[in-house]
Amino acid sequence: MFIQTEKTPNPDVLKFIPGLPVTGTGTAEFRSRDEAGNSPLAQRLFEVEGVASVFFGPDFISITKSEAKEWLGLKTMVLAAIMEHFATGQPVMSKVSAALKPTGSNLDDEIVSQICELIETRVRPAVQMDGGDIVFDRFEDGIVYLHMQGACAGCPSSTMTLKSGIENMLKHFVPEVQEVRAADRL
Repeated sequence: MFIQTEKTPNPDVLKFIPGLPVTGTGTAEFRSRDEAGNSPLAQRLFEVEGVASVFFGPDFISITKSEAKEWLGLKTMVLAAIMEHFATGQPVMSKVSAALKPTGSNLDDEIVSQICELIETRVRPAVQMDGGDIVFDRFEDGIVYLHMQGACAGCPSSTMTLKSGIENMLKHFVPEVQEVRAADRL
């Protein structure tokens, strides 16, 4: 098995591409060993000292390291854990998590539909290429709230991505949008 690795804009996160489906569709994020209960792969990855969080995309795994660790030794241990897991034939997830869905009182609103469509088609593919994800939370009083996940959570450039990239694009296509903000963590 050959696993590619890619740097992400977040220096504490590496993207691992095993060449096999990880979630197939959707994403899953585990910020601690306790949250990894329904994922044998995430449990195995948290056994590697220095793994701070695990994020699964359709065909990639993003690993956030603790600040105290360097990628030099940690990368090899993570690669070994991923290879070992896939070699055993165990599932990535033992049960399917509920898909993340927009929340709020105005889900059927045309504005929210436009925002979600733009995020799904124009933003998420680019963000997932960098090892992360972005999920719509709500639209209130002209403000779009989004959750940053994986490599995007805690990334030094995430504020720039929200303000210069996503906010400008949404304002252009949806005049009702006045601002984009990071929502509190899921």
